[in-house]
Amino acid sequence: MIDEKDALIIEMLSKNARTPYLKIAKILNISETAVRKRIKKLEEKGVIEGYTIKVNPEKLGYKSVAHVGIDTNPNHFLKVACRLTEMQDVKCVAIVAGGHSIMADIWAKDSKHLEKILNDIKNMEGVISINPSVILERLKS
Repeated sequence: MIDEKDALIIEMLSKNARTPYLKIAKILNISETAVRKRIKKLEEKGVIEGYTIKVNPEKLGYKSVAHVGIDTNPNHFLKVACRLTEMQDVKCVAIVAGGHSIMADIWAKDSKHLEKILNDIKNMEGVISINPSVILERLKS
């Protein structure tokens, strides 16, 4: 579906979504127009779904960041997942296979704030258990 040049474009944009097309063109030894056309095709095929920024939560005052595994009663699974998406401090919600049915990323101002958020989740109807893992240091994201 994609060739080596497309894969390199994706890799470069993944590292920095603001990489200039001219820089990509020089690295791939193709024209800027060719880069634009390749990126447009990748977008149309749904390979590239959008562009985003990477935010450092600590620089915004979030001192406690955690990945939280959440287990629910099967009858409340979707309701809990939807409620999590509505919580301001829950930055990512994913339905997963494995140890837990839902994984959520939480940004909290401090440990007390994190504790409050975790208690709010724990007290949701249908939640069986929560398993937080507090991030001490991010090595790669």
